[in-house]
Amino acid sequence: MKILITGSNGQVGSCLAKQLSQMSEIEFLAVNREQLDITDGAAVTNLVNDFKPDVIINAAAYTTVDKAEQEVDLAYAINRDGPLLLAQAADAIGASMLHISTDYVFAGDKQNEYIETDAVAPQGVYGKSKLAGELAVAAACPRHIILRTAWVFSETGNNFVKTMLRLAQSRDELVVVADQFGGPTYAGDIANALITMAKAISNGNQLFGIYHYSGLPHVNWHLFACEIFKQAKSQGLLDKEMHVKAITSEQYPTPAKRPENSKLDCNKVIQHFGVQASDWRAALNKLNGYL
Repeated sequence: MKILITGSNGQVGSCLAKQLSQMSEIEFLAVNREQLDITDGAAVTNLVNDFKPDVIINAAAYTTVDKAEQEVDLAYAINRDGPLLLAQAADAIGASMLHISTDYVFAGDKQNEYIETDAVAPQGVYGKSKLAGELAVAAACPRHIILRTAWVFSETGNNFVKTMLRLAQSRDELVVVADQFGGPTYAGDIANALITMAKAISNGNQLFGIYHYSGLPHVNWHLFACEIFKQAKSQGLLDKEMHVKAITSEQYPTPAKRPENSKLDCNKVIQHFGVQASDWRAALNKLNGYL
């Protein structure tokens, strides 16, 4: 099987490349933004036709939620137009397309977990551009899987875990919102889920469509921060107690509205592909890798 990965410098992309490098039965090509501009149609077509992948995994995305409110065209170019070009190129050679999406396609006002068939209602430019990407991929390539995830963190890139550890170096107290709930998701677990799906597809599994994948147990950002600091202290990375004050979203305004509820129901992906929900607490066991 041959897999093309876009966005190889990102959190999920880098984990994909690392895991696939240990699988001799899979040939893969991982490209970053400099190696492939996914918004360049000719470049996408040429690369896909040259490499001829069986599966394209699109891990490239515009993820700066607040800046998207000003950089509207750029967000749509990367989150809608690029995935469309990749899906069209995949369909032209009979390949499958795996595309990463987000909890931000929902309004975030549901009381319980979101399932794949719930109505979408993105509240900001980022979520709207990601939803547009989902629709574009689905229309262009019937052999597609859209994997919605949330609260991604890893040893690379910018994420909540790394930010908390960095701030702890110079502060004794932090304020963190406690009225937004979701499932922190380790990028390495997302990569594993995508590879499992790609293998299943290559073996004839035709279970295409939309899936949810995130971490358990569900928590709010405040509780997540407290667990990060607890783990950091137990691992000898912090020599003090961090005081984390819980605040509301209203007390911490941002240009883009965050979903109050980002909890995703992952039963469908577990049943169809046998992957387990991300164990985010286990992913915090070696926090020195995040420093």
